[in-house]
Amino acid sequence: MGTPIIVQYTVNAPVEKVWKALTDKNEMKSWYFDIPDFEPEAGTEFNFYEPGEEKKYHHQGEVLEINPHKKLKHSWSYPEFSKEKTYVTWELQQTDKGTIVKLTHEDIDKFNELGDNFSRNSFTEGWNGIIGQSLKTYLEE
Repeated sequence: MGTPIIVQYTVNAPVEKVWKALTDKNEMKSWYFDIPDFEPEAGTEFNFYEPGEEKKYHHQGEVLEINPHKKLKHSWSYPEFSKEKTYVTWELQQTDKGTIVKLTHEDIDKFNELGDNFSRNSFTEGWNGIIGQSLKTYLEE
């Protein structure tokens, strides 16, 4: 449904280090979200909120596919607002300049009726900040 959002950056870090940042819940909270029930195993469901006291948006996901050091795919939904699910795929590729991190967020148009905070532009801006700033900064320090 619709065109996926694709965000790609090269991170100056080995693929093993990037993979650990993506799949270790203790590392995730340093650059991404605090997801205490995340486990890098297919079928695992996880829940988290955006940072801050207001706990504005409940995110829910399920790990759908995992290929260590290469690919992590999970669902992404907001159960309080919609029954719809979208899909996020993280793909890693080691190069001589570091690791290419490619994120694809599919079916984002399913959230169109939820308003501007769930728009394609909002998600594109969010993913660029998460990967291009937070993850890169965390891994390249």
